[in-house]
Amino acid sequence: MTFITKKHMSRRTVLRGAGATLALPLLDAMIPASTALAQTAATPKPRFVGCFVPHGAAPGYWVPATEGKLEATLPFNWKPLEPFVNQTVIMSGLHSRSAEPPPGATGADHWVAAAFMCAVKPKKTAGADVQVGTTIDQLIAQKIGQQNLMPSMQLAVEDPGANSSNCGEGYSCTYTNTISWSTPTDPLPMELNPQVVFERMFGDGASVEQRAKRRKRDGSILDSLTSSLTRLRTESSAPDRVRIDNYTENVREIERRLSIAMEASTVAPTDMSVPIGVPQTFDEHIKLQFDLMALAFQADITRVGTLLFARDLTGRTYPESEAPTSGFHGVSHHGEDPRQIALLSKINQYHVKMLAHLIEKMAKTPDGDGTLLDHSLVLYGSNMGNSNQHVHYDVPHVLVGGMNGKLKGGRHLAYPQKQVPTGNLLLSILDMYDTHQDSIGDSTGRLENL
Repeated sequence: MTFITKKHMSRRTVLRGAGATLALPLLDAMIPASTALAQTAATPKPRFVGCFVPHGAAPGYWVPATEGKLEATLPFNWKPLEPFVNQTVIMSGLHSRSAEPPPGATGADHWVAAAFMCAVKPKKTAGADVQVGTTIDQLIAQKIGQQNLMPSMQLAVEDPGANSSNCGEGYSCTYTNTISWSTPTDPLPMELNPQVVFERMFGDGASVEQRAKRRKRDGSILDSLTSSLTRLRTESSAPDRVRIDNYTENVREIERRLSIAMEASTVAPTDMSVPIGVPQTFDEHIKLQFDLMALAFQADITRVGTLLFARDLTGRTYPESEAPTSGFHGVSHHGEDPRQIALLSKINQYHVKMLAHLIEKMAKTPDGDGTLLDHSLVLYGSNMGNSNQHVHYDVPHVLVGGMNGKLKGGRHLAYPQKQVPTGNLLLSILDMYDTHQDSIGDSTGRLENL
């Protein structure tokens, strides 16, 4: 590796061991002495996260009572975001036109998660000739991610092979399996297995067999880097030693949880197929995926990440939520029954709680002159409003983060019903990453007041 010189060490310094690499977080030693942070290669880089959840949101539980400044107490669905209200923008009234069937066609609705980040109506086909649009995460990755080990990472927490969607009405399952498309005809697979994600982050190109031998021999990726870590700590300042120690502890903790997940998968219920390395509970699975994403941001392994919370029509239950036995899709068809709507709201809030797990991790991770959250933008939303009626207007969307000062938080932006397509939001997000286009998908302009 390249060690610290009298001036500074490279932002891209890595430790290398047998079949392993370890990218480092931003350290003081990476910033030349007497140089303003903004004038160095260590300038905080923007990150982007896109998260999609199907089945809309419980009516009456998510729209703030007033437009403008957000109160400290948020609507029920968004309550887990209250600690971050000053970096949160809730948007109501947006119209997800791209989730509606094309003129003269039937279907769509439950088969168009792929439209979430491109605002394009997918081509109706059940064959291999799928087509939608290049998604904003990939447009952003083309701008800011090409120098990273992973230009982007795509994660999921529901097996594409699970019986959660029949992919009917003439639409390919591809449209429900991924929300990231590198081109209009090239879908990117969402990685379900945290073990695979970890190996891609730290595997150094070794074969599966080499990595297995290294894990058996060393126990931890860090064990093969002991001498390098010791030398690095010796030559580092006290603040940098704290950062290195915190970062390596995060790596060890994730390895520990992955090991548990791999062991647990051998005793999976007989009626449930769990791939090796995938935790059996949604709660642990999604937290582990988000922790890996945060770690990848911290080490600048990637700057762009997406996560698919669930596939359309999923009957999954969430035992850790306040509606532990309610199937997600089933309760989304609440029949306007207040009791069923309340159950749906509890699932909605639980999902936002999982999002808040990532937000908290980013808010607590130092990054240059601020935190990861200060330098990031997290998009979370759905393409349905009231799912019982299968409407695609008044769809819930929220942005969280500082985006290097480009996003003012603590606001509720209310847009007139059926007049503002979600494409306008996507176009505005691209602007924040200096990726300027005349339009994207169904956009009619930029989002006002954002």
